[in-house]
Amino acid sequence: MPSYSVVDIYNTKSKSMIDFEKVCFGYEKQKPLFENLNLHLSPGRIYGLLGKNGEGKSSLLRNMAGLLFPYQGEISVMGFKPSGRQAEFLQDVFFIPEEPYLPSFTVKNFSERFGRLYPKYDQTGFLEGISNFSISVDAKLDKMSYGQRKKVFIAFALACNTKVLLMDEPTNGLDIPSKIQFKKLILSALSEDKIIVIATHQVRDLDNIIDSVIILNDNKIAIQAELETVVQHLSFDTYADFNDESDNILYAQPGPDGCKVVTRNIFGIETRIDLEQFFNAVVHSPAEMQQIFE
Repeated sequence: MPSYSVVDIYNTKSKSMIDFEKVCFGYEKQKPLFENLNLHLSPGRIYGLLGKNGEGKSSLLRNMAGLLFPYQGEISVMGFKPSGRQAEFLQDVFFIPEEPYLPSFTVKNFSERFGRLYPKYDQTGFLEGISNFSISVDAKLDKMSYGQRKKVFIAFALACNTKVLLMDEPTNGLDIPSKIQFKKLILSALSEDKIIVIATHQVRDLDNIIDSVIILNDNKIAIQAELETVVQHLSFDTYADFNDESDNILYAQPGPDGCKVVTRNIFGIETRIDLEQFFNAVVHSPAEMQQIFE
């Protein structure tokens, strides 16, 4: 019997690309990070994997990429067992770590050397990507700042055209203009046969690009839902006069411009989702939020 349930708003198991079945993982078996974890992710979607630091976001991505292995349960990615590290699997999965290592090459040499590892690599697309990030092809990778290296790695990952793209804190080190460009590149990269999973604790950076969200809390999946389903169940508003005695209010955060609140959508009127407030509401009242979506 699983120790917790995944709140999955839609039934994707039959057509999912990434499957976790009763997965148990931990760096020490005596202190598991995940127990009996079930997760099913479908192609054609951009998932936001949200959670506070230490909730296991990076570990979850690394299990998908075959860089870490569960001690119990099964993981399937495109029909492959990631831990097998088969060539066909590695050619269609790209993982961007939070701290990417790049060798002492020029940008151009890096692209030519490593792009050949990916059958669908698009050299022209890579050059366009780094141009959009204002990076020179002649720049030396080991002389770049952390943010510049991150831009090169993001552009390279997208140019590889893999079916599975896993990104761990990709916006760390990016300035505001670069974050805007990042969103444009991600949206343009998605297709019906691809899946993108972006893990971050910087919730605002995923506004307007994800269509599904997974929230980790206490090393468990507290919520998995499509955003269009979230706004059917919840309303997001700002109140000038706040009454915290209302039974309808699930979460409230006072601010200089009024009090931002998350409430039950009892009138069926869809509001613009505030991803940060949704995350806060789930972390603040996980049991109540699960009950709403179940």
